[in-house]
Amino acid sequence: MDCSSCYHNSHILCVVLVLSLSVGNIAGFNLSTISFDEGYAPLFGDGNLVRSPNGRSVRLLLDRFTGSGFISSKMYKYGFFSANIKLPADYTAGICVAFYTSNADVFEKRHDELDFEFLGNIEGKPWRFQTNLYGNGSTSRGREERYQLWFDPSKEFHRYSILWTKKNIIFYIDNVPVREVVRNDAMGSEYPSKPMSLYATIWDASNWATSGGKYKVNYKYSPFVSEYKDLVLEGCPIDPIQQIPMASTCSESNARLDTADYTIITRKQRLAMRRFRQRFMYYSYCYDTLRYPVPPPECVIDPVEKERFKDTGRLKFGGSHQSHKRRSRRRSKTRVVSNNDDHIM
Repeated sequence: MDCSSCYHNSHILCVVLVLSLSVGNIAGFNLSTISFDEGYAPLFGDGNLVRSPNGRSVRLLLDRFTGSGFISSKMYKYGFFSANIKLPADYTAGICVAFYTSNADVFEKRHDELDFEFLGNIEGKPWRFQTNLYGNGSTSRGREERYQLWFDPSKEFHRYSILWTKKNIIFYIDNVPVREVVRNDAMGSEYPSKPMSLYATIWDASNWATSGGKYKVNYKYSPFVSEYKDLVLEGCPIDPIQQIPMASTCSESNARLDTADYTIITRKQRLAMRRFRQRFMYYSYCYDTLRYPVPPPECVIDPVEKERFKDTGRLKFGGSHQSHKRRSRRRSKTRVVSNNDDHIM
Protein backbone atom coordinates (compact mmCIF):
# COMPACT_ATOMS: atom_id res chain seq x y z
CA MET A 1 0.00 0.00 0.00
CA ASP A 2 1.37 3.42 -0.97
CA CYS A 3 0.66 6.09 1.63
CA SER A 4 1.75 8.83 -0.75
CA SER A 5 -1.70 8.78 -2.31
CA CYS A 6 -3.49 9.44 0.97
CA TYR A 7 -5.01 12.82 1.69
CA HIS A 8 -3.88 14.56 4.88
CA ASN A 9 -7.05 13.74 6.84
CA SER A 10 -6.74 10.03 6.10
CA HIS A 11 -2.98 9.74 6.62
CA ILE A 12 -3.21 8.22 10.08
CA LEU A 13 -5.76 5.65 8.87
CA CYS A 14 -3.46 4.76 6.00
CA VAL A 15 -0.53 4.25 8.37
CA VAL A 16 -2.68 2.00 10.58
CA LEU A 17 -3.67 -0.09 7.55
CA VAL A 18 -0.04 -0.47 6.47
CA LEU A 19 1.03 -1.63 9.94
CA SER A 20 -1.99 -3.90 10.25
CA LEU A 21 -1.14 -5.56 6.94
CA SER A 22 2.44 -6.17 8.02
CA VAL A 23 1.25 -7.51 11.40
CA GLY A 24 -1.20 -9.83 9.68
CA ASN A 25 1.68 -11.53 7.85
CA ILE A 26 3.44 -12.48 11.11
CA ALA A 27 2.64 -15.94 12.44
CA GLY A 28 1.37 -16.26 15.98
CA PHE A 29 3.56 -17.67 18.72
CA ASN A 30 3.26 -21.26 19.89
CA LEU A 31 2.19 -20.71 23.51
CA SER A 32 0.92 -22.88 26.35
CA THR A 33 -1.59 -21.10 28.58
CA ILE A 34 -2.43 -21.78 32.21
CA SER A 35 -5.34 -21.06 34.53
CA PHE A 36 -5.20 -18.26 37.06
CA ASP A 37 -4.81 -20.57 40.07
CA GLU A 38 -2.01 -22.53 38.39
CA GLY A 39 0.31 -19.54 38.36
CA TYR A 40 -1.10 -16.49 40.15
CA ALA A 41 -2.56 -15.14 43.37
CA PRO A 42 -4.43 -11.95 44.35
CA LEU A 43 -2.14 -9.05 45.24
CA PHE A 44 -4.49 -6.40 46.64
CA GLY A 45 -8.11 -5.31 46.31
CA ASP A 46 -9.30 -8.92 46.58
CA GLY A 47 -12.96 -7.92 46.24
CA ASN A 48 -12.15 -6.22 42.95
CA LEU A 49 -10.51 -9.31 41.45
CA VAL A 50 -13.08 -11.50 39.72
CA ARG A 51 -12.18 -14.93 38.31
CA SER A 52 -14.19 -16.46 35.50
CA PRO A 53 -16.14 -19.65 36.37
CA ASN A 54 -13.57 -21.84 34.57
CA GLY A 55 -10.61 -20.00 36.11
CA ARG A 56 -9.02 -19.25 32.74
CA SER A 57 -9.54 -15.49 32.87
CA VAL A 58 -9.74 -12.71 35.45
CA ARG A 59 -11.05 -9.17 35.73
CA LEU A 60 -9.40 -6.38 37.72
CA LEU A 61 -11.60 -3.49 38.87
CA LEU A 62 -10.86 0.06 40.01
CA ASP A 63 -13.55 1.86 42.02
CA ARG A 64 -13.55 4.79 44.42
CA PHE A 65 -12.36 2.53 47.25
CA THR A 66 -9.46 0.60 45.72
CA GLY A 67 -7.73 -0.69 42.66
CA SER A 68 -6.71 -4.32 42.37
CA GLY A 69 -3.96 -6.59 41.14
CA PHE A 70 -2.51 -10.08 40.95
CA ILE A 71 0.98 -11.54 41.17
CA SER A 72 2.64 -14.71 39.97
CA SER A 73 2.89 -17.34 42.72
CA LYS A 74 6.61 -17.80 42.02
CA MET A 75 9.59 -15.71 40.99
CA TYR A 76 11.56 -16.33 37.82
CA LYS A 77 15.08 -15.53 36.67
CA TYR A 78 14.44 -14.85 33.00
CA GLY A 79 11.27 -15.88 31.25
CA PHE A 80 8.39 -15.07 28.93
CA PHE A 81 5.36 -13.38 30.48
CA SER A 82 2.24 -12.85 28.42
CA ALA A 83 -1.53 -12.32 28.47
CA ASN A 84 -4.41 -11.31 26.26
CA ILE A 85 -5.66 -8.05 27.79
CA LYS A 86 -8.65 -5.78 27.19
CA LEU A 87 -8.62 -2.29 28.71
CA PRO A 88 -11.49 -0.16 30.09
CA ALA A 89 -13.53 1.87 27.60
CA ASP A 90 -14.86 5.45 27.38
CA TYR A 91 -13.59 7.96 30.00
CA THR A 92 -10.40 6.49 31.47
CA ALA A 93 -8.32 9.59 32.32
CA GLY A 94 -5.98 9.15 35.27
CA ILE A 95 -6.00 5.35 35.11
CA CYS A 96 -2.86 3.24 34.86
CA VAL A 97 -3.18 -0.43 33.91
CA ALA A 98 0.18 -2.11 34.39
CA PHE A 99 1.53 -5.47 33.25
CA TYR A 100 5.06 -5.82 34.53
CA THR A 101 7.76 -7.81 36.30
CA SER A 102 9.40 -6.69 39.53
CA ASN A 103 11.19 -7.85 42.66
CA ALA A 104 10.66 -4.71 44.76
CA ASP A 105 9.06 -6.68 47.59
CA VAL A 106 12.29 -8.66 48.05
CA PHE A 107 15.02 -6.23 46.94
CA GLU A 108 13.56 -2.94 48.13
CA LYS A 109 16.58 -0.71 47.49
CA ARG A 110 18.03 -2.48 44.46
CA HIS A 111 15.03 -3.88 42.67
CA ASP A 112 14.61 -4.71 38.99
CA GLU A 113 11.53 -3.97 36.89
CA LEU A 114 10.17 -4.33 33.33
CA ASP A 115 6.98 -2.42 32.54
CA PHE A 116 4.05 -2.19 30.21
CA GLU A 117 2.01 0.78 31.50
CA PHE A 118 -1.25 1.71 29.75
CA LEU A 119 -2.34 5.29 30.34
CA GLY A 120 -6.02 6.23 30.15
CA ASN A 121 -7.47 9.30 28.47
CA ILE A 122 -10.52 11.51 28.29
CA GLU A 123 -13.48 10.18 26.33
CA GLY A 124 -12.90 10.23 22.59
CA LYS A 125 -9.10 10.23 22.96
CA PRO A 126 -7.02 7.06 22.63
CA TRP A 127 -5.20 5.04 25.24
CA ARG A 128 -1.42 5.45 25.17
CA PHE A 129 1.21 3.22 26.71
CA GLN A 130 4.81 3.25 27.79
CA THR A 131 7.53 0.67 28.33
CA ASN A 132 10.26 1.03 30.91
CA LEU A 133 12.97 -0.86 32.74
CA TYR A 134 14.98 -0.50 35.92
CA GLY A 135 17.96 -2.53 37.08
CA ASN A 136 19.41 -2.87 40.57
CA GLY A 137 17.45 0.05 42.01
CA SER A 138 18.27 2.49 39.21
CA THR A 139 14.96 4.31 39.70
CA SER A 140 16.60 7.70 39.07
CA ARG A 141 17.39 6.58 35.53
CA GLY A 142 14.01 5.88 33.96
CA ARG A 143 14.20 4.35 30.50
CA GLU A 144 10.72 5.24 29.31
CA GLU A 145 9.41 5.16 25.78
CA ARG A 146 5.85 6.28 24.96
CA TYR A 147 3.63 5.25 22.11
CA GLN A 148 0.18 5.30 20.59
CA LEU A 149 -1.52 2.09 19.50
CA TRP A 150 -2.75 1.21 16.02
CA PHE A 151 -6.02 -0.19 17.43
CA ASP A 152 -8.54 0.49 20.20
CA PRO A 153 -7.41 -1.72 23.13
CA SER A 154 -10.84 -1.48 24.78
CA LYS A 155 -12.71 -3.10 21.87
CA GLU A 156 -11.13 -6.53 21.92
CA PHE A 157 -8.32 -8.54 23.47
CA HIS A 158 -4.72 -8.09 22.33
CA ARG A 159 -1.66 -10.02 23.46
CA TYR A 160 1.04 -8.17 25.41
CA SER A 161 4.28 -10.01 26.18
CA ILE A 162 7.63 -9.44 27.88
CA LEU A 163 10.62 -11.59 26.97
CA TRP A 164 13.49 -11.34 29.44
CA THR A 165 16.72 -13.25 28.87
CA LYS A 166 20.33 -12.83 29.96
CA LYS A 167 21.04 -11.30 26.52
CA ASN A 168 18.08 -9.04 25.75
CA ILE A 169 14.59 -7.80 26.60
CA ILE A 170 11.78 -7.64 24.02
CA PHE A 171 8.34 -6.07 24.47
CA TYR A 172 5.72 -7.55 22.13
CA ILE A 173 2.20 -6.56 21.11
CA ASP A 174 0.31 -9.19 19.09
CA ASN A 175 3.59 -10.89 18.13
CA VAL A 176 5.05 -7.60 16.89
CA PRO A 177 8.18 -6.49 18.77
CA VAL A 178 7.78 -2.83 19.73
CA ARG A 179 11.02 -2.46 21.69
CA GLU A 180 14.24 -4.41 22.15
CA VAL A 181 16.95 -3.69 24.73
CA VAL A 182 20.20 -5.55 24.07
CA ARG A 183 22.44 -6.07 27.08
CA ASN A 184 25.94 -4.68 26.91
CA ASP A 185 28.81 -4.51 29.39
CA ALA A 186 28.43 -0.76 29.94
CA MET A 187 24.97 -1.28 31.49
CA GLY A 188 26.57 -3.21 34.32
CA SER A 189 24.12 -3.87 37.17
CA GLU A 190 21.46 -1.67 35.56
CA TYR A 191 20.44 -4.60 33.38
CA PRO A 192 17.71 -6.51 35.28
CA SER A 193 19.26 -9.76 36.47
CA LYS A 194 17.60 -10.83 39.74
CA PRO A 195 14.51 -13.09 39.98
CA MET A 196 11.23 -11.26 39.41
CA SER A 197 7.50 -11.88 39.76
CA LEU A 198 4.87 -11.00 37.18
CA TYR A 199 2.31 -8.37 38.24
CA ALA A 200 -0.90 -7.02 36.75
CA THR A 201 -2.60 -3.99 38.38
CA ILE A 202 -5.14 -1.26 37.80
CA TRP A 203 -4.85 1.87 39.93
CA ASP A 204 -5.45 5.59 40.23
CA ALA A 205 -2.53 7.53 38.74
CA SER A 206 -4.35 10.86 38.55
CA ASN A 207 -1.26 12.86 39.47
CA TRP A 208 0.62 11.97 36.25
CA ALA A 209 -1.02 9.52 33.85
CA THR A 210 -3.07 11.84 31.60
CA SER A 211 -1.61 15.13 30.37
CA GLY A 212 0.78 15.19 33.31
CA GLY A 213 -2.07 15.10 35.84
CA LYS A 214 -4.37 17.65 34.21
CA TYR A 215 -7.17 15.09 33.87
CA LYS A 216 -8.07 12.96 36.90
CA VAL A 217 -9.95 9.72 37.41
CA ASN A 218 -13.70 10.44 37.42
CA TYR A 219 -15.37 7.81 39.60
CA LYS A 220 -18.74 8.63 38.09
CA TYR A 221 -17.68 6.17 35.38
CA SER A 222 -16.49 3.44 37.76
CA PRO A 223 -15.95 0.59 38.08
CA PHE A 224 -13.17 0.55 35.50
CA VAL A 225 -12.49 -2.99 34.34
CA SER A 226 -9.40 -4.54 32.76
CA GLU A 227 -9.64 -8.17 31.61
CA TYR A 228 -6.95 -10.86 31.28
CA LYS A 229 -7.04 -14.29 29.64
CA ASP A 230 -4.78 -16.82 27.89
CA LEU A 231 -2.15 -16.35 30.59
CA VAL A 232 1.43 -17.48 29.92
CA LEU A 233 4.29 -17.97 32.39
CA GLU A 234 7.36 -19.53 30.79
CA GLY A 235 10.55 -19.85 32.79
CA CYS A 236 12.03 -21.67 35.74
CA PRO A 237 11.08 -20.69 39.31
CA ILE A 238 14.00 -19.48 41.43
CA ASP A 239 14.37 -18.81 45.12
CA PRO A 240 14.89 -15.00 45.19
CA ILE A 241 17.44 -14.98 48.00
CA GLN A 242 19.53 -18.09 47.43
CA GLN A 243 18.75 -18.03 43.69
CA ILE A 244 18.56 -21.82 43.71
CA PRO A 245 16.20 -23.38 41.16
CA MET A 246 12.97 -24.64 42.69
CA ALA A 247 12.84 -27.49 40.18
CA SER A 248 15.33 -29.82 38.53
CA THR A 249 13.85 -28.99 35.15
CA CYS A 250 15.39 -25.52 34.91
CA SER A 251 17.82 -26.60 32.22
CA GLU A 252 14.91 -27.85 30.13
CA SER A 253 12.95 -24.67 30.78
CA ASN A 254 15.88 -22.46 29.82
CA ALA A 255 16.46 -24.51 26.68
CA ARG A 256 12.82 -24.02 25.67
CA LEU A 257 13.17 -20.30 26.31
CA ASP A 258 16.33 -20.07 24.19
CA THR A 259 14.76 -21.87 21.24
CA ALA A 260 11.19 -20.52 21.35
CA ASP A 261 9.83 -18.66 18.32
CA TYR A 262 9.47 -15.43 20.34
CA THR A 263 13.19 -15.37 21.21
CA ILE A 264 14.38 -14.44 17.71
CA ILE A 265 13.11 -11.34 15.89
CA THR A 266 12.55 -12.32 12.28
CA ARG A 267 13.10 -10.04 9.32
CA LYS A 268 9.34 -9.44 8.99
CA GLN A 269 9.05 -8.67 12.69
CA ARG A 270 11.96 -6.25 12.59
CA LEU A 271 10.34 -4.42 9.68
CA ALA A 272 7.04 -4.23 11.59
CA MET A 273 8.89 -2.94 14.66
CA ARG A 274 10.60 -0.22 12.62
CA ARG A 275 7.29 0.86 11.10
CA PHE A 276 5.65 0.92 14.51
CA ARG A 277 8.41 3.00 16.07
CA GLN A 278 8.50 5.42 13.14
CA ARG A 279 4.76 6.05 13.25
CA PHE A 280 3.59 5.51 16.81
CA MET A 281 6.49 6.21 19.20
CA TYR A 282 6.31 9.82 20.34
CA TYR A 283 8.88 9.84 23.17
CA SER A 284 12.18 8.04 23.81
CA TYR A 285 14.50 8.69 26.74
CA CYS A 286 17.45 8.11 24.41
CA TYR A 287 16.72 11.48 22.73
CA ASP A 288 15.76 13.45 25.83
CA THR A 289 18.88 15.55 26.25
CA LEU A 290 17.37 17.43 29.19
CA ARG A 291 17.27 14.24 31.26
CA TYR A 292 20.31 12.59 29.73
CA PRO A 293 22.88 14.91 28.10
CA VAL A 294 24.81 11.70 27.46
CA PRO A 295 22.46 8.89 26.36
CA PRO A 296 22.49 5.74 28.54
CA PRO A 297 24.82 3.04 27.20
CA GLU A 298 22.18 0.78 25.66
CA CYS A 299 20.82 3.55 23.41
CA VAL A 300 21.45 3.19 19.68
CA ILE A 301 21.17 6.72 18.27
CA ASP A 302 19.56 7.10 14.86
CA PRO A 303 20.20 10.58 13.36
CA VAL A 304 16.75 10.69 11.75
CA GLU A 305 15.03 9.75 15.01
CA LYS A 306 17.21 12.19 16.92
CA GLU A 307 15.97 15.06 14.75
CA ARG A 308 12.36 13.91 15.03
CA PHE A 309 12.46 13.66 18.83
CA LYS A 310 14.53 16.74 19.61
CA ASP A 311 11.58 18.53 21.29
CA THR A 312 9.85 15.54 22.90
CA GLY A 313 11.46 15.63 26.34
CA ARG A 314 10.12 16.99 29.59
CA LEU A 315 7.19 14.61 30.02
CA LYS A 316 5.94 13.51 33.42
CA PHE A 317 6.43 9.91 34.50
CA GLY A 318 5.07 7.89 37.37
CA GLY A 319 8.29 6.17 38.33
CA SER A 320 8.75 2.65 39.66
CA HIS A 321 5.93 0.40 40.88
CA GLN A 322 7.85 -0.02 44.13
CA SER A 323 5.02 1.58 46.13
CA HIS A 324 2.13 0.56 43.87
CA LYS A 325 0.12 -1.13 46.60
CA ARG A 326 0.14 1.93 48.81
CA ARG A 327 -0.73 4.27 45.93
CA SER A 328 -3.46 1.96 44.66
CA ARG A 329 -5.32 1.79 47.94
CA ARG A 330 -5.67 5.51 48.35
CA ARG A 331 -5.93 8.22 45.75
CA SER A 332 -3.03 10.62 45.94
CA LYS A 333 -3.78 14.13 47.11
CA THR A 334 -0.31 15.33 46.14
CA ARG A 335 -0.12 17.50 43.04
CA VAL A 336 3.12 17.26 41.12
CA VAL A 337 3.86 20.35 39.06
CA SER A 338 5.41 20.12 35.62
CA ASN A 339 5.90 23.00 33.24
CA ASN A 340 5.99 20.83 30.16
CA ASP A 341 3.40 18.06 30.47
CA ASP A 342 2.69 15.86 27.49
CA HIS A 343 -0.48 16.75 25.61
CA ILE A 344 -3.52 14.59 25.00
CA MET A 345 -2.77 12.38 21.98
